[in-house]
Amino acid sequence: MPTLTRRALNRATLDRQLLLRRADLTPLQAIEHLVGLQAQTPHTWYVGLWTRLTNCRPEDVATLLTGRRAVRIALMRSTIHLVSADDALALRPLVQPVLDRDLFANHTHGRSMRGLDTDEVVAAGRKLLDERPRTPGELGRLLAGRWPDRNPASLAYAVRNLLPVVQTPPRGVWGASGQPVHAPLESWLGAPLVTDQPVDQMVLRYLAAFGPATVRDVQTWSGLTRLAEVLDRLRPHLATFRDENGAELFDLPDAPRPDPHITAPARYLYDFDNLLLSHHDRTRVVTDTLRQQNFPRHGPVPRLVLLDGFTAATWTFATAQGATTLTVHPFAPLSASHREALAIEGGGLLDLLAPKASHEIRFTTSV
Repeated sequence: MPTLTRRALNRATLDRQLLLRRADLTPLQAIEHLVGLQAQTPHTWYVGLWTRLTNCRPEDVATLLTGRRAVRIALMRSTIHLVSADDALALRPLVQPVLDRDLFANHTHGRSMRGLDTDEVVAAGRKLLDERPRTPGELGRLLAGRWPDRNPASLAYAVRNLLPVVQTPPRGVWGASGQPVHAPLESWLGAPLVTDQPVDQMVLRYLAAFGPATVRDVQTWSGLTRLAEVLDRLRPHLATFRDENGAELFDLPDAPRPDPHITAPARYLYDFDNLLLSHHDRTRVVTDTLRQQNFPRHGPVPRLVLLDGFTAATWTFATAQGATTLTVHPFAPLSASHREALAIEGGGLLDLLAPKASHEIRFTTSV
């Protein structure tokens, strides 16, 4: 069985993630290829599309949400993802066990579920949300009128996990704001859930966007368990490799696996980029120097910079008095060529984030 080095895995993953070169795809095509973008923040995920596409206008992406061609919904790992309308209807039933586990084992909400007829809660929640979209706070207060001995926030969370609901615009729309407001997915899209799609198809799509990968990688991305039997079922149709530690990797036979020595461009990632969250073994991208930064466990998620395909810095930006500053915080001294590449890429990023402000790019000294 051939061995793929860490660098070979890095280049293959960057290629699948549209980070080895920008792709000439529409935002909707990119979202579907990537099997969604993690989008639990209202807007930072726009950077994730910008850094991957040759032509990405935030207004066009926002139109996908307002036109109901894409939605923000709890999916993989029970986190909010931006996905196409079609994928929302097909993926949501497949990851339902993940949302069940998140609810009933949740430290905050699980206790409130004990002895509760959750089917009745979901039915009541759906009726209320079909009347009109509601915030979790409003939904919880209304449900608590029927279940006064339960935590209102937990009742709303139960509906969020057990009933497919979307966060409706203007939440998530570029240049707009708003509280999370939920509506039933099927009502919002005017279409039923797809309940007959096999999990095999989702696993194959993961490999196309994130592979080559181990069983544990696929489980980390999806939140699902017992996927070894799925990959064993698919094995006759897949290519297999070993990583440098001897773990078995699965991949699509014809998927791109570029020359490990090919140059990888400088890239700015957003704070919840799936590139960094979708493998059990993240060393294909994450470096020891990143782990040595000791970021606060419950603090803000850092926005990372890739140099030569690996994590090499974080970035922040701030606007004051009409001027916007992008600051790069490297983990090690930067070469002149890396500074130049980051300055060029950073200029484009600032054009996205603050098109009407004057711009400045700064580099801090590495620790």
